[in-house]
Amino acid sequence: MTAPWDTSRRCPFFFFSHTSISRSDMEDDTKNLKATRQHSDAAADLQKMGYKQEMTRSRGLSHILFMTLAIMAVPYGLAAPIATSLVAGGPATMIGGWVLVSILTLPLALSLGEICAKYPTSAGAYYWCFRLASPRHRMLLSWINGWLTMVGVWTISLSVTFGTAQLIVAGAGIYLPDWVVKPWQTYLIFLGVTGVTVVFCVFFNSILPTIDVISAYWTLFGVIVILVCTSVKAAAGRHSAAFALGHFDPTPSGWTPGWAFFIGLLPAYTFAAIGMIASMAEEVHNPSHDLPRAITWSIPIGFICGVFFLVPILFTLPDIATLLAVSSGQPVGLLFQLIMGSKGGGFGLWFIIFGIGMFCAISISCAASRATWAFARDAAIPFHRTFALINTQLSPSDGGIPLNAILLSTTIQLLLGLIYLGSSAAFNAFVGVAVMCLPTSYAMPVFISLLNGRRSVADSPFSLGKTRGMVLNSIAVVWALFELVLFSMPAVLPVTPTTMNYASVVFVAFGLMSAIWYLINGRYHYKGPEIPEDVKQESLD
Repeated sequence: MTAPWDTSRRCPFFFFSHTSISRSDMEDDTKNLKATRQHSDAAADLQKMGYKQEMTRSRGLSHILFMTLAIMAVPYGLAAPIATSLVAGGPATMIGGWVLVSILTLPLALSLGEICAKYPTSAGAYYWCFRLASPRHRMLLSWINGWLTMVGVWTISLSVTFGTAQLIVAGAGIYLPDWVVKPWQTYLIFLGVTGVTVVFCVFFNSILPTIDVISAYWTLFGVIVILVCTSVKAAAGRHSAAFALGHFDPTPSGWTPGWAFFIGLLPAYTFAAIGMIASMAEEVHNPSHDLPRAITWSIPIGFICGVFFLVPILFTLPDIATLLAVSSGQPVGLLFQLIMGSKGGGFGLWFIIFGIGMFCAISISCAASRATWAFARDAAIPFHRTFALINTQLSPSDGGIPLNAILLSTTIQLLLGLIYLGSSAAFNAFVGVAVMCLPTSYAMPVFISLLNGRRSVADSPFSLGKTRGMVLNSIAVVWALFELVLFSMPAVLPVTPTTMNYASVVFVAFGLMSAIWYLINGRYHYKGPEIPEDVKQESLD
């Protein structure tokens, strides 16, 4: 009797009687064929943009979405600056600020997704400026944007790795409450965290997509655990909905109530790096389809995650003055300890946030290295030939890694970290400048597109439409400009040398350095991305 699945006998077209093809094999072949076509199309599109395919395309939509979520690291991003939110109003600022920031960031994400779908390259925003701007101004605008991006990705990566080091100090404070950590000790911990990220980026590149998937599940289950544990224990007491969602006391900040609320919008830090995922474009199967969806879907997903993280904490929030008096300046460890009513319980919840921070540090360091490599590829940084090389020896199975770019990005972060040994205020300025540089770099191509009547993105695979696109683009640009002003302001009054926010000074200083380097070197050697001649002619027409 012939088995119903025995295709060797049922099908007369089989040349070998003992050969059978399972349905799973056929599905695998179909998937492989589809992936091959996508890779071929993506490589052809990349060539039209002036680049050759050098990296292996190993990431699908789910991988790139999970990496975006890992870079955002919502619970970590909300926990790290929690002291500022508590100073600038408390519960109402934390939950209200999160809602407002999420709403205002969505138009920016949609605007970036539209442009990214049209020009899916690891060069990102500076390439978009080059393609969207007029031939007369494109060189200078792409140069400025590129350096804004470089400063932004280096300092945002620094903020995550150093912030994770400070989080480790907060965790140690659960069991060593009298320990007053010295700056050099924090720096050594920072070296350890950075070392871990480098090891993963260099030696485990092939499993980074899997790590992003693990990060997503870690975050999901971590938020659920925190929700359940804080709601059940509530050792510090429970608050009414009026307090948890509406209590607002700006007194500790010294600012007027209205501006104090905006000062507490540091949750915007969580979304500051949403555009960094574009630097992974040349490692994605179908970037024009996958990248814009990863960028935009990450906002509502991140928002929901943030709500489930914040709300139970606000309903069980310990005394705010006690939290702000912690010696390390990072109250997360003490927060969980007081809510759980034990050191072990507090440490368990702290460890969840620590894990999210480490996953974020790995993912964001990877993205920063790709952005550095792309800018070097266009001869925009010193010794660009060295930093544009792809090393195929350490990671031969997946086409290689930009090893020199990884080391450059890491070295710059280690050098900037040394500033902490001399002045924590100066160091915070370098960290704070990240949330000024990145939104500005994102807003530039969006604004240029608006000035051109959005003609260049009209045929984007992720088109927002003419009218809706203009509205969303306008909101995105205004929000980015507001962030620029917002994060230039000190968190508390009166202003002292310690509390002064030097981020604006650093931002201007980097801008001047970029301009000077352009005058000295850039205008002679930087020609922008090498786009094909027919594309150049289209721009001239």
